[in-house]
Amino acid sequence: MNEPRLSVGILGAGEIGAALGELLAQAGHEVMLSSRHPEARAGQAAALGCRIGTLDEAATFGDVVIAALPLNALDEIPASALAGKVVIDTMNYYAARDGAIAAFDEHRETTSGRVAQRLSGARVVKAFNAILAYDLPRGERPPIEGGRRALPVAGDDGEAKALVAALHAQLDFDAIDAGPLAESWRFERAKPAYCIPLNPTQLRAALAAAERDKELPHGSWRRKPRPD
Repeated sequence: MNEPRLSVGILGAGEIGAALGELLAQAGHEVMLSSRHPEARAGQAAALGCRIGTLDEAATFGDVVIAALPLNALDEIPASALAGKVVIDTMNYYAARDGAIAAFDEHRETTSGRVAQRLSGARVVKAFNAILAYDLPRGERPPIEGGRRALPVAGDDGEAKALVAALHAQLDFDAIDAGPLAESWRFERAKPAYCIPLNPTQLRAALAAAERDKELPHGSWRRKPRPD
């Protein structure tokens, strides 16, 4: 790998966190997953080529930190440890899991806007939220017409977005700049760009077609049932 080797802390060890951790470890980065009970996840982490630690340990460990927790765990993130760091926000809002939040249901606020407010010292980039966990492994990716899959990225810090785009390229994705963090609603849950396999041209069109107050039918973006 010609790119610098990074230390990446992943807040969470669920499906998205584990899949990203394995890909990043394969790309040559040092990765620490995290769990409330790290000792119970030690074997899983080792099999993925990752370390395991607590939330605090992973936040401190990472040059780059990936927030891969349920949105309802946002307040558990150790904000002070992330000051000045690039934080990749993969979190999505699901009312059935996170509890109904009027600001999101009424489209008055973005999930990443709330994350950035909570992690006020961090350089937050919205990314890797618009792909299903089982579409991340290289051998499981659905075929893409005319090239490789494109994923959207949004953020207010140009250098942070460039770094995150470089990570996408290392994992064999094309990163499409969706604009500032305020535009991240364009690829939130149930928008045309959410979790649907698209090439760069198709993704740009899907981002442009998004309407703030309109959503796709729930679950329509799933290409196959979630594994048990």
